[in-house]
Amino acid sequence: MSRPVCLSDNKDVIDQSSFWDTNGVNWDAHRIGWAIAGGCAALTLIISVISVGRHCRSYTKPREQRQILRILYMPPVYAIISFFSYRFFRNFTYYSFIEVAYEAVTISAFLLLIIEYVAATASDRRAENAVARKDKRPLPIPFCCWRYRPTKAYFMYTVKWSVLQYVIFRPLISIVGIVCQKYDVLCESAGFSIYYANVYLEAVDFVSITFALYGLLVFYGLMSEELKGRRPLAKFLCIKLIVMFTFYQSFVFSALEGRVIKETTYWTATNIADGLNALAICIEMVIFAGLMMWAYTPAEYRRKAGTPPTSIWRPLWDSINYSDFAREIWGSLRFFFTGKQQQPEARDKLNFGQAFGVEGAPRVAGSNSEFAVRNPAARPSYDEHLHLAAYDAESYALADTGKPEQSDMGGAQERYAYSPGRAS
Repeated sequence: MSRPVCLSDNKDVIDQSSFWDTNGVNWDAHRIGWAIAGGCAALTLIISVISVGRHCRSYTKPREQRQILRILYMPPVYAIISFFSYRFFRNFTYYSFIEVAYEAVTISAFLLLIIEYVAATASDRRAENAVARKDKRPLPIPFCCWRYRPTKAYFMYTVKWSVLQYVIFRPLISIVGIVCQKYDVLCESAGFSIYYANVYLEAVDFVSITFALYGLLVFYGLMSEELKGRRPLAKFLCIKLIVMFTFYQSFVFSALEGRVIKETTYWTATNIADGLNALAICIEMVIFAGLMMWAYTPAEYRRKAGTPPTSIWRPLWDSINYSDFAREIWGSLRFFFTGKQQQPEARDKLNFGQAFGVEGAPRVAGSNSEFAVRNPAARPSYDEHLHLAAYDAESYALADTGKPEQSDMGGAQERYAYSPGRAS
């Protein structure tokens, strides 16, 4: 059986008129849509710049806020690319592949964000220790017949890989799709024909995003108690509703091709359906930019009184530096192939005074902790490496003589027991 002919999405004849001419603006339907799309894209950009700027100027928790910034970029990225796909409608497919690739970034950033939320509830700020409090439980539907144990080492690596694999496969699918479109072997107009690449790319994308969303569902269901008060559902819906709207409205407009949507002199029915989809996305991104400003509010990251605003350059660099994605992906792959667990990253440390709530306790060098306080009059001699020893009679007797006892920490430090009435 021979391969069916792929019908072109574009017409050979091209509209030669410009947006402006000697008589003013050519206000036909296409140019009205062009103006609306451009205005909405500009408004989305303004709202998002305000949201991003507020986080950048109060960058108090970098590990959380770098992920938030990546998520806040989603509406302007979608709006700007959709505007160009409307303006240059003959190249709509190329723009749509670039646009949807950013979806993988936002979903992966959301997972790392809620992992940081969970880590904040653990004593040493590691999500693995927060997960260790959980018992064995069944998987969500449709695999509820199987049970998993969160305390096993494989759990966190599997969750991370299930989501972060999408940040690998989705851009690769987009790159392959662009190449296929260039050489006329993609053929979206053929639907799910086995003779063209579109059906295979759609299948891989479906499997990849299904794994990603299921991994998010498993982790959220497990750690829902720890995530209370952080509005995780509202934050996730801001992302997922964008994906759902763009997918389902594209399906609706495609279904209307040739029935309600008719071709014109310069535009095929596919051109018009793609243009309506792009216009709808531009309008919707204004709403989603506002929703994200509310859901990802910088209010919980306010600077302490008297602290100067953060320079915007470091937060912006952190948000486009995807080394944390690469590190998590490599750690998961290394565990699966070698069984070696990833070394935990150095996190903010609390010294003795901070841990016991002593006001004015000095900050550990290099710490980004929100507990840090700078007070020149505060006692500067706290040592975070000293540990309280168990009471024993011999140590207590030595304290009365004032003679030091060598500690069991290699002799590097000396330990004194507290004696009533003895000067400190």
